[in-house]
Amino acid sequence: MCGIVGYVGKGDAVPVLMNGLSKLEYRGYDSAGVAVYDDTSKNVNICKTKGRIQNLQDKLYLTPLKGRLGIGHTRWATHGEPSDINAHPHSSGKEKIAVVHNGIIENYMALKEELMDKGYKFLSETDTEIVAQLIDYYYSKDSNLMSAVFKVIERIEGSYALGIICSDFPDRIIAVRKDSPLVIGLGEEENFIASDMPAILNYTRNVYLVEDNEVALITKDNVKIFDNNGSEVKKEVFKVDWDIEAAEKSGYDHFMLKEIYEQPKVVKDNIASRLLDDGISLDKVKLDKDDISKIDRIYVVACGTAYYAGLVGRYLIERVVRRPVSAEVASEFRYKDPIIDEKTLVIVVSQSGETADTLAAMRLAQKAGARTLAVVNVVGSSIAREADDVIYTLAGPEIAVASTKAFTAQVVVMSLLALKLALELEKISIEKYRQIKTEMEKLPSLVNKILNKEPVIKRFMHKYIGSKNVFYIGRGLDYIVSMEGSLKLKEIAYLHSEPYAAGELKHGPISLIEESTLVVGVVTQEELFEKSVSNMRECKSRGAKVLAVAMDGNSEIRKYADDVFFIPRTHWMLTPILANIPQQIFAYHMALGLGNDVDKPRNLAKSVTVE
Repeated sequence: MCGIVGYVGKGDAVPVLMNGLSKLEYRGYDSAGVAVYDDTSKNVNICKTKGRIQNLQDKLYLTPLKGRLGIGHTRWATHGEPSDINAHPHSSGKEKIAVVHNGIIENYMALKEELMDKGYKFLSETDTEIVAQLIDYYYSKDSNLMSAVFKVIERIEGSYALGIICSDFPDRIIAVRKDSPLVIGLGEEENFIASDMPAILNYTRNVYLVEDNEVALITKDNVKIFDNNGSEVKKEVFKVDWDIEAAEKSGYDHFMLKEIYEQPKVVKDNIASRLLDDGISLDKVKLDKDDISKIDRIYVVACGTAYYAGLVGRYLIERVVRRPVSAEVASEFRYKDPIIDEKTLVIVVSQSGETADTLAAMRLAQKAGARTLAVVNVVGSSIAREADDVIYTLAGPEIAVASTKAFTAQVVVMSLLALKLALELEKISIEKYRQIKTEMEKLPSLVNKILNKEPVIKRFMHKYIGSKNVFYIGRGLDYIVSMEGSLKLKEIAYLHSEPYAAGELKHGPISLIEESTLVVGVVTQEELFEKSVSNMRECKSRGAKVLAVAMDGNSEIRKYADDVFFIPRTHWMLTPILANIPQQIFAYHMALGLGNDVDKPRNLAKSVTVE
C-alpha cells in the first residue's frame, strides 16, 4: 500500500524521488520521506515528515539534500501512528544503512527483542526499522552487504518490497521483493526502482518485473537480479506501452472525475475486439465446451469494489449459464479451508493485480490443483503473471483511490465471460447472443448520455448534502449495484451508508429509518419492480426521502420516489454498467460538497498490498 521509489545515476536524486513519490500519491499515504547519499559528507541523510508530499517538499526547501543515490517512500500506517518518527526511510542506529519498505514483517517483535538484547536501540514503532537494524547486525560481521541482505530475508516473515542503500556503497541500491509489487526501471546511465510504473514513466518505459524472492543489485550502468539461492536470473525487458498522459488529469479537476468520463472509451475498448458475430473471443483464454464440462465448481474471489464486480459475474453465470457459482471475499476465502480440486475454476478479480489477499487466495487455489482465471487491469502484475489465464480489463491507469472505470471494465468483462460460457454450453442461441451483442455495442453511447446529465445529479447533491445516514436498496443485480454505490459514498464522502437487499429491510434495518434518512433505491430490474417499490414505500412512510435510479419510460416510479434519475433502456444483463455511473457521480459531488479530498480519501490506499 505504501509507495517506493529509488534512483541511482548521474543526476540529482531528489527531484527524481519527489517526482516519483508524487506519481504514487494515489496509493494512499500519511507520511513521506527520502534518504540520499551525500557525496561530500559521505553520509546517508534522511528527511521525512508526517502528512502530504508538499510537507516534505517544504522541509527539503529549508534543508536541501543533494546526491546521486537515493530512496523515497510514502507510508500508509500499519505499525505505529502516522508521525515524523514512524515515517520512512528508516536507518540503522549508526545511520549507515537506510531502508524503505512496502508490506508487513510479521515476526518483527521477536526480531526486535533479539536485537535489543544485543544492544540495539529503536526509535520508531514500525516493523520496518528492524530490517535496517538487522542488516546492520549482519553487515557488521563481515562487511558484505549482499550477504547481510540474504541473511535478513532468511529471517524475516511476511510481505515486503525493500529498497536499501548503504553509505559504504554510494553507487548501488539493493532491492528485494516478496508478495509486494516492485519494478526496476532501466535508463541511460541511471536506473530506478518503484512500486508502480507511473513513478518512473517520466524517465523510462523499459522495466524489469521483479518476481517473488528475487534480490536486485542496481548501479547506474548495470542491474543484476538473483534468486533466493544467490544464482543470477536473466530477465526480459518489459516495455510499458501506455501513455504517461493517461495518468494525468487532462484538464479535469480530479482524477476521479476524469476516470468517470473515460468510461465510454473503456467500455468500447473492452467489447471492440471481443464481440464477434458468431461468438466471443476472450484474448488467449481457452474455455471451450470440453474445458467447461470438466469444471464442477466455480469460485469468484476478490476484495472491495472488485468483489462487487465479481458478484455481478456470479449472478450472470448462474442465471445465464445455469452453473452454481460461489462469490467469496478473498480474505475470508483463504481461511475457510475451501473445497478445491482439479475440477475447480477460480476466477480472481483485481484492478492492480497486486491485491495481497486475492493473490494469496489464487496461489492457494493453484496449490490445490484448480484452474485460475484472472480479470485484472495492470499488465505484468503478479496476478496476471501467475494465473493460468488472463483477461485484461483495458481500463488504463486508474489513479483515484475510489475505483470507477475499473469497476465498469470488470463488469463488462464478467458479462462477456458469462456469455462466452453460455454459448459454449449452448445455454443461449446464437440469435439471442446477437441481440445482446447489439445492446452491448450501444453501451458507450448510453454511458455518454448519463454523463451528459451530470448537472442533474449535482442538484441531487445540493438537496441531500445534509443526510447523515444513507441506505442503498435493491433486488437482484440492483442490490449488487447498491453495494457498490454505498461503498463509493463511504469511501470519499465519509457518510454512514449501508446497502441492503430490499426485502431484508423489514427484518431489522427498517428500525433505523427516520426523518433525516436518505434511501437510494435502485429499480432497473423490471420483473422485480413491484417488490422493490413496496420496500421504498415502507421507507417513505417512516419519514425517509427516496432517490431512485430507474430505466427510461418507467413513469410509475415517480409515485414512490422524491427524485428519480433515469438511465437509458438496455438489456437486463447490462443494467449494472449503466445504473452504477450516476451513483459514482453522486458520491463524487457529495464528497466535493463536504470539502473532502476526492482523489485521496483518508485512511485508504489504491493498491492494498497488506492483509
